[in-house]
Amino acid sequence: MEDPDKKTEVVLLACGSFNPITNMHLRLFELAKDYFHETGKYKVIKGIISPVGDAYKKKGLISAHHRVTMAKLATKNSDWVEVDDWESSQSEWLETVKVLRYHHQKLLSPDPTNSLQNAIPLTKPGRKRKQEPNRHDPVKKKNQSPDIKSVPQVKLLCGSDILESFGIPNLWKLEDITEIVENHGLVCISRAGNTVQKFIYESDILWRHRNNIHLVEEWITNDISSTKIRRALRRGQSIRYLVPDVVQAYIEKNNLYSPESEDRNAGVVLAPLQKHASEPKN
Repeated sequence: MEDPDKKTEVVLLACGSFNPITNMHLRLFELAKDYFHETGKYKVIKGIISPVGDAYKKKGLISAHHRVTMAKLATKNSDWVEVDDWESSQSEWLETVKVLRYHHQKLLSPDPTNSLQNAIPLTKPGRKRKQEPNRHDPVKKKNQSPDIKSVPQVKLLCGSDILESFGIPNLWKLEDITEIVENHGLVCISRAGNTVQKFIYESDILWRHRNNIHLVEEWITNDISSTKIRRALRRGQSIRYLVPDVVQAYIEKNNLYSPESEDRNAGVVLAPLQKHASEPKN
């Protein structure tokens, strides 16, 4: 019989717009949890939904307040998936790697004083700097005996579309992708029609760290997306059974999605594209 103390504990972190949260978002967690437990090597102890802040500037993105509230309603009956509003409450857009660092640090030392300042390395990579307490520095791997229980691993949970977005110019920084796949790991739920393995093969960084990228096949296919939900709502069509009932009720009560809301941030450059394009190249 497997000794549970020898299993690696995992926290699944899903970042995204959740505009709105759908049943598919919730299914990602269940699929990933089944996958890890079936390996016999891991124990998933928590799932975290972290909606992006308003500063992301994505077209049609409604306020973080509503998106966080809907996510909390959707997970209120879950005994292991929760919603964290730290990322969404920041005034500036945050790179996903900083959110991963924040949650890793939170597991190391739960501290209510954790802040954005702590989640950012003090200097550029390669420069020496003074060590300060409670900084969310890149996670460093340690060679530990499998018998020693360590801090849970925070892995980024995503769909294959997110993984393939690594190839979009200026959307992700190369060093961020490296840190995510090297120090944390990816759990990618593959949707129908995505050639994820080919994408990994064609990327030197992803190929180098392919053992830390967990590909989970979605055999019961589900093509629900937030984009399609918003389209149905704009057209006055039913979204029942596509989102939790409490989320549908909240959307209807607050009249959240309309042609006007879909035009929000129209013509505005997405925050990461704007930020990374303006940064000096090394």
